[in-house]
Amino acid sequence: MHNTELSIEFFPPQTSEGAEKLRGVRAQLAELKPSFFSVTYGAGGSTRERTFATVKEIAASGCEAAPHLSCIGSTRDGIREILNEYAEAGIRRIVALRGDLPSGVGDPGEFRYANELVAFIRSETGNRFRIEVAAYPEWHPQARSPRDDLLAFKRKADAGADSAITQYFYNLDAYLHFVDEVRAMGVDIPIVPGIMPIASFSKLARFSDACGAEIPRWMRKKFEAYGDDADSIRAFGLDVVTEMCEKLLAAGVPGLHFYSMNQAALTTEICKRLKLA
Repeated sequence: MHNTELSIEFFPPQTSEGAEKLRGVRAQLAELKPSFFSVTYGAGGSTRERTFATVKEIAASGCEAAPHLSCIGSTRDGIREILNEYAEAGIRRIVALRGDLPSGVGDPGEFRYANELVAFIRSETGNRFRIEVAAYPEWHPQARSPRDDLLAFKRKADAGADSAITQYFYNLDAYLHFVDEVRAMGVDIPIVPGIMPIASFSKLARFSDACGAEIPRWMRKKFEAYGDDADSIRAFGLDVVTEMCEKLLAAGVPGLHFYSMNQAALTTEICKRLKLA
């Protein structure tokens, strides 16, 4: 049996068909025995309800669920209420994020940064929750400088985070360098690489430009050369991501966190190739 900790992210489905499909996906991915499934969270009431419903369903199925909790635009009372709901539902792990302000909303609320949310969760609930935070090996798109971003990460760890999950990347050196830099600053929490399997290159390119994850030029050129050949894109994407995961495992990473995009096939195939399935 593998001893690499796997975790897998979902987003809350918007329709009942989506929810039904996710049940099937989750059942398939549960066979990989992940240590938890995380569920993303958008700002606004309806997404919060969907996140909570998805999280409760995962927990009820016997798997550990880790809801994302973003604090921008929130009040202390609002966050306290959510923490109480999660505690009552038996949730033991939270992914604490700053999040983005919904467009058109000017008020950042009572929390400006994720480290303030981490500190608040700790002061309100002690060690009830295991707290995951985000890490950006290629720097947060809004960071003023790499140094600022490292300091922001250290503040989250100092505030009481237990471990971190990175933004996805395809540049192995960026991850290894980031880990070296935060270790040199005295931060010793596990930093789990986030892995994005590649289903569609055009979607990935749009997404990556928005979130600051680099697609190395050699990969981009190769994907572009395949044009609309979905089979070649899938095959090349599987090879590239599997090879990177092999190198990460050889480097002794504490786990792998898969951004599943609510699909099972690619994550399952990569884990099979890594002999983690």
